[in-house]
Amino acid sequence: MKTIVLNQRKERDELLSRPYLTRRSDLDIDMLLNSHLIKLITGPRRVGKSTQALLMLRDKNFAYLNFDSQPLLDAWDANLVMRMLDDVYPGYEYLLLDEVQNLDAWDLWVSELYRMGKNLVITGSNAKMLSSEMATVLTGKYLQIEMLPFSMEEFFDWNKLNLHGLKPEEQAEGKVLTDDYMRNGGYPEVVASRQLVRSYLDTLFDSIVWKDVAKRYNVRNITDLNNLAMYLVSNFCNPLSANELAEELGFSSVNTTKKFMDYLHEPYLFYYLSRYNNKLKLMNKAPRKVYVVDNGFVMAKAFAVSENLGRLLENQVFIELIRRGYDTDKSLFYYRSRNDKEVDFVLRKGTHIERLVQVCYDMSSPKTEKREVDSIVECASELKCNNLTIVTYDEERTIEKDGYTIAVVPVSKL
Repeated sequence: MKTIVLNQRKERDELLSRPYLTRRSDLDIDMLLNSHLIKLITGPRRVGKSTQALLMLRDKNFAYLNFDSQPLLDAWDANLVMRMLDDVYPGYEYLLLDEVQNLDAWDLWVSELYRMGKNLVITGSNAKMLSSEMATVLTGKYLQIEMLPFSMEEFFDWNKLNLHGLKPEEQAEGKVLTDDYMRNGGYPEVVASRQLVRSYLDTLFDSIVWKDVAKRYNVRNITDLNNLAMYLVSNFCNPLSANELAEELGFSSVNTTKKFMDYLHEPYLFYYLSRYNNKLKLMNKAPRKVYVVDNGFVMAKAFAVSENLGRLLENQVFIELIRRGYDTDKSLFYYRSRNDKEVDFVLRKGTHIERLVQVCYDMSSPKTEKREVDSIVECASELKCNNLTIVTYDEERTIEKDGYTIAVVPVSKL
């Protein structure tokens, strides 16, 4: 065990020696670290959770355990591990547990560490850490920091450009980067090596499906699970129901389909957006729209006959709204009017609808403009909302219609 802990110390020190892009964040790191609540960093695999944790603790005396390590899991003995940590990291102030969800009954062990007074920073790639496991054992004992792939702003930072302050001579490069980000996404490992996008994200997608879903939940019918994942990534931004999916894919059970859909959400691979309705029962019955955590997965995996720039832009806007704290359970929905007109995103604050957002890649055609404007205005009238935005690839203007003012903004100014 001591050898494992020593090897992980070398791994930690090597990671600390690398240069990193500091992610944009409103977090007060000192305040977080001074709190004795557990610091829980969650998000998809490979988005930089470990890096964020290491950067937070860089100047501190901290111990490190990485549970993405089969030798550690195979040799697990909690008491022995704690003794080895004291040996290898004498007097450590913080304990970083990386991908801790891989350890059986991790939540009980973490709760014990918390009672012992350990100052814990934890990373994990599974949303269920928050829902059932964290909620039952660790309620009120943790602060959550959710991480996603690079935002468009961070992608520009990486390329040493300021998204919101482009100089005239940088406009052309800015257009190239905007298009690049929309097509290839923001996974940290590939922002510097765009030629690797397809192969890296193809492998990562499969790893999430097989390791974070099939293995974790002992899924026996892996073929059905994989077929569902491939269908979802190829039909992103479309409304789908479990009944339709079961029929389309030839699954024997609608319940299994629902279960597999939930499994694929838990490692932050897919999100499902409900149709807004004041009546919860009707909202739960309506098809949900499916979104992917990063556009690069579409490039790597989707069966696309032709590229759909409109859907890529819509998926990008959805993930940006998630990044800003909107939640598909409480504050983010889509809406369809009584006449079947649709608005892509309804943003709600408490019981108040604060904004409607429509996404349209190119609104230069009068016919397209009329369709999009008519849809958002009709939905605004039914939902009693005056704050209307249409997000485009690069247009910026204002449209007046039926007493409503609609801000047309490029995606860079969402």
